Amino acid sequence: MFKPLYVSSRSITLEMTNNDIFYASTEYNVYVDDVLFRANIKTNVVSLFGLKPGHEYNIRIHDYSIHVKTAFESASLNVKDFGAVGDGKKDDTLAIQTAIHACPKNGRILIEKGIYHVCPLFMKNDITIELEKEAILLGDTDRSNYPILPGQIIHSNGTVFELSNWEGKPNPTFASIITGIKVKNVHLIGEGIIDCNAQNGDWWVDHKKMIGGAYRPKGVFLTNCENIHLQGLTIMNTPSWNLHPYFSQNIDFLDLKLISPKDSPNTDGCNPESCFRVNIIGVDFSVGDDCIAIKSGKFEMGMKYRVPSEKITIRNCHMAYGHGAVVLGSEMSGGIKDLEVRQCFFEKTDRGLRIKTRRGRGESAIIDGIVFENIRMDNVLTPFVMNMYYFCDEDGKTEYVWSKEIHPVDDRTPYLGSFTFKNIVCTNAHVAAGFFYGLPEMPIESISLENVEIKFGEETISGVPAMMSYLEPMSRSGLIFRNVNQVSINNLNIENYLGDPIIMENVKKFIEK
Repeated sequence: MFKPLYVSSRSITLEMTNNDIFYASTEYNVYVDDVLFRANIKTNVVSLFGLKPGHEYNIRIHDYSIHVKTAFESASLNVKDFGAVGDGKKDDTLAIQTAIHACPKNGRILIEKGIYHVCPLFMKNDITIELEKEAILLGDTDRSNYPILPGQIIHSNGTVFELSNWEGKPNPTFASIITGIKVKNVHLIGEGIIDCNAQNGDWWVDHKKMIGGAYRPKGVFLTNCENIHLQGLTIMNTPSWNLHPYFSQNIDFLDLKLISPKDSPNTDGCNPESCFRVNIIGVDFSVGDDCIAIKSGKFEMGMKYRVPSEKITIRNCHMAYGHGAVVLGSEMSGGIKDLEVRQCFFEKTDRGLRIKTRRGRGESAIIDGIVFENIRMDNVLTPFVMNMYYFCDEDGKTEYVWSKEIHPVDDRTPYLGSFTFKNIVCTNAHVAAGFFYGLPEMPIESISLENVEIKFGEETISGVPAMMSYLEPMSRSGLIFRNVNQVSINNLNIENYLGDPIIMENVKKFIEK
């Protein structure tokens, strides 16, 4: 069986309803009105393009069929009618931006096959932008052609609009190739490519510095947006993070491919920050940093707004080569809650399920109600990491952060609540099966592992399981728990480990079934 995840005026995304992990157990065909539409599909999520607006279709996979009606469309505009050329040489920014501004409510902007040289494009409400197959938006390589987004806009009454940020603080950034500022009801769909072209510019040189008055742009940046849907596209070679929704809600990232070189700096895949209800489903990641990093700002932002990232679903995704597959933090001072990660495949990432925080993130830095279920990992160095001593940033290596002594619990103390890891298989692990390290003054509340299997490879490399000071390299270590109130284990199997399979220190309650 299958279900529709998303319907636009010209496309539909479907998801198989099974327990398979990213890939379907058998290939399948998709029939539309009894005509073969897509053949030999291997993944659980599939998108259909080239449909007519306002039309009801009968869709069949195997012996199961459903009726789906595409959305209404008021008009269709072709960017070439506005002067776009698509030869990869002419700057098509103004032509495409004009088409966006001219598009009526519920209209569609069509970008046909071709290479469209562009600088940042700005979205508006109630539009669909479709990049056809072999349509490429190719980013300009000259940063002087990119407008700057100030970190904040101060209204005359003293209130603040948070426009842009860099690593958890209001900071100026260059606008992104796709930029949405306080827009709603936008559909960015198609089989085309957004190639930010960072490898041919200087975006990855001195990447930690502010150059030209701003920090690097993202691939797609959405600030204070609502009801935004990205479907089917490939986004690649981004100057920094691929996708960054910020103080936004009701966001869908469906059936996308996010691709940046393994050694490209800070090219995280998808980083929701202080967002409500985000779906990341059917996305294929191969990036140079964390595949997904869920955030909610550093101390000042978290304590000021106390807006968590909340109700986030990650399902049927493939994460490869990133530093971490699914990461929470470290800029998470507003908190993270109600996160579900299911049916995902992590491959050759440094860490699988990774949580990073530390003293100084704040009392609103609460992570709770987190479920990871039905996950497969292969060649992941350390499958599970929960680290409350994360050492990055200017203040990360201070004694306040690295000290193992008990500190007073105050307004800078973070909290990690309940975490459930269920039905997880990890093969060819290297460094440690799991590393869970709470604070002595604020232990991790509870960790439950059920039906978890971890096998180390025959030839492993050593390394540190978490980014914290004074941690020695290890190889094929078991599960390590320090400063945890409750650990519950039901049906755990660890193979080819060295030393003890489970190491515990300051664990108040241990339940083994």
